[in-house]
Amino acid sequence: MAGDEVAHLLGSLERMRATFRWKADGLDADGLRTRVGASALTLGSLLKHLALVEDLYSTVNLDGSSPGLPWTEVDWEAAPDWPFSSAADDPPAELYALHDAAVDRARGRYARALSAGGLDQAVAVSDDAGEHPSLRRMLHDVLEEYARHVGHADLLREAVDGRVGEDPPDDWRPGGAQEA
Repeated sequence: MAGDEVAHLLGSLERMRATFRWKADGLDADGLRTRVGASALTLGSLLKHLALVEDLYSTVNLDGSSPGLPWTEVDWEAAPDWPFSSAADDPPAELYALHDAAVDRARGRYARALSAGGLDQAVAVSDDAGEHPSLRRMLHDVLEEYARHVGHADLLREAVDGRVGEDPPDDWRPGGAQEA
């Protein structure tokens, strides 16, 4: 409630991660493939997309390292929307595991970076003019990505089974997929 800037930034990111994961939790393949209106978004595609965001920001953007598999096997020029278009083919357990593992890896990478240089350090990614944002800015970008998709997840989950709410219950822990 009264932490420093790092605690508040990471706390906000953790809240968005938890809220998103709760909105996506415990669904079978049909639930993860549910669409609303004309949108092609699904909770499954958002799980995969946010796994990419976690790995991409905590590697390529943070320090220039490789995001690893499965991201390095994708032909991004041929399939720029691959996380969204391929998720429907993935078993629910794989989507949950992919997202959860990416979040765990990112937490560790950010913790190491923060202890090594704090929020003001420049990260590897740069804009067209060669300017490098700070780790602070990059973490805000990850937080913003989650905030946007938590809104999508609200609508999608309500369409699946009526689950609504702002935060997961205090005793909630990520589960995974329901049996089909």
